[in-house]
Amino acid sequence: MENLTGSEIVLKSLRDQDVDVIFGYPGGAVLPIYDSLFKQNAIKHILVRQEAGAVHAAEGYAKSSGKVGVVLVTSGPGATNIVTGLTDAIMDSVPLVCITGQVPQHLIGSDAFQECDTTGITRPCTKHNYLVKDVNSLSEVIHEAFTIAKNGRPGPVVIDIPKDVQFSKGSYKQKKEFLIPKHRLFNSSVIENDKQIEEATKLIAHSKKPIFYIGGGCINSGPEASKLVQELVKLTSIPSTMTLMGLGTLPASDPNSLGMLGMHGMYEANLAMHDCDVMVNIGARFDDRVTGRLDAFSPNSKKIHIDIEASNINKNIKVDIPLIGDVTTILKKFLTSWKQNNYSINKNHLNDWWKKINEWKKVDCLNFSQNGNTIKPQYAVKRLYELTKDINTIITTEVGQHQMWAAQYYKFEKPNKWITSGGLGTMGFGFPAAIGAQVANPKALVVDIAGDGSILMNIQEISTAVQHRLPVKIFILNNEYMGMVRQWQELLHGGRYSESYMDSLPDFVSLAESFKAKGLRATKSNEIDDVIKEMIEYDGPVIADIIVDKEENCFPMIQSGSAHNEMVLNKNQKQDSKSAEKGKILV
Repeated sequence: MENLTGSEIVLKSLRDQDVDVIFGYPGGAVLPIYDSLFKQNAIKHILVRQEAGAVHAAEGYAKSSGKVGVVLVTSGPGATNIVTGLTDAIMDSVPLVCITGQVPQHLIGSDAFQECDTTGITRPCTKHNYLVKDVNSLSEVIHEAFTIAKNGRPGPVVIDIPKDVQFSKGSYKQKKEFLIPKHRLFNSSVIENDKQIEEATKLIAHSKKPIFYIGGGCINSGPEASKLVQELVKLTSIPSTMTLMGLGTLPASDPNSLGMLGMHGMYEANLAMHDCDVMVNIGARFDDRVTGRLDAFSPNSKKIHIDIEASNINKNIKVDIPLIGDVTTILKKFLTSWKQNNYSINKNHLNDWWKKINEWKKVDCLNFSQNGNTIKPQYAVKRLYELTKDINTIITTEVGQHQMWAAQYYKFEKPNKWITSGGLGTMGFGFPAAIGAQVANPKALVVDIAGDGSILMNIQEISTAVQHRLPVKIFILNNEYMGMVRQWQELLHGGRYSESYMDSLPDFVSLAESFKAKGLRATKSNEIDDVIKEMIEYDGPVIADIIVDKEENCFPMIQSGSAHNEMVLNKNQKQDSKSAEKGKILV
């Protein structure tokens, strides 16, 4: 065993975990670690401009690479500034290890300068957290933290290290020498129940109107899971829909794909979910933005639920056959059972089901009209897709209308190309996440589709992108409002736009140039293509300010408290559930 200082143990442990980049911001309580960081070249450090940017960047890095994202911040406000990101990561199952500094142990509890109860504050929003009091246990804690972060349902882990522990000398235990007890893996009661898998495949084989409901767990499980989903869909020809977090699992161009479902999902996907007789949930958690009104959610279906976390079973929706375990493991057994039993779905039943779905498709729920010079936001996203679809492109988003338009009009063919804040809905997520994705994928085109409200929440990170020569592109759909807030106020609060108008926005072009980045603007529809092309070609960070229709709403939409078959397709529409079931719209 080597005898090293605590700060040296931190860096050596990270190297043993194959960490190649840290996102962070220095402060007094972590200066010993930063000093050790200065003395080595194996790990790169990305200096952000605010700690929230560090944790969101680590999320973007993790989501786009499949690796564990690593964060290093100081005590007190440094630690509290990452709490939103930790909550975002726990909701979206993002593996992170966040190292925070702490005041020396003899000062803990004395209200010392920049002291806070980091483990107490972060306990509800992490898989696990540690306050390391003994330098000799530090390497073990770090290795265990990585295992917890990436095993089972992935998530964030915090390691709080007092400053005196960073200075103290102690023994380093190699990663290979440390065996983590099974009870510390947090691997949620994985059950490999062959009988239940047999029941599930048999139920699907005898169905008349089946549907696959594909969630983010299919991406979190790793690249093999997406391939298995695609194989299963091709083998069965079952209509398939994806959640916001599952986009890219099944290529958008797949003939069996119905696109996204849920609040702003596709009309045909939601009607099929409502009308199906067998639903197979693969790696989703029955989120309220998908289910709509719980008592009216897919009321006549038998439900199969594949999830790695036992606590998700029957939490929101009662299911008939639970399959608890990793998506990859379960799908392998699923396919084996299907093939060994030579199962198939009655072609007449499946053809009738597809005929009904194709009738719903004729509604053309994403249809819009780009007339005149005023830029429709849908058109801006559509042209961005058409001009980047043949390039290795990663899309991140902030949260709001622009996020939903991106999910609707940008067609994802592969997993890990779509990075957004789903569960928490964190404004300010997209730009630092794009920075992390760019670090992980230096040859990719990374574009943050943003709103004028969200982008201001972490706009300071443009300085990070410039300093580290990261050619991230920010594509702002600028309507001078907090768009989704304004939309809900229009539809649900009588058009009373209370504090949703964004007055005195900066000149984003001048702002970009003040940071030594590139600023572009489009105010007319015939300017969009040139701006997008120049944005792509510029070898550096870009802010493209796209001035869009101020009052455009995001449709289709399931309003709060409504069922899947009560979708609103435009602001003038009135609709009842009976007409919806027949695929007819009352205007």
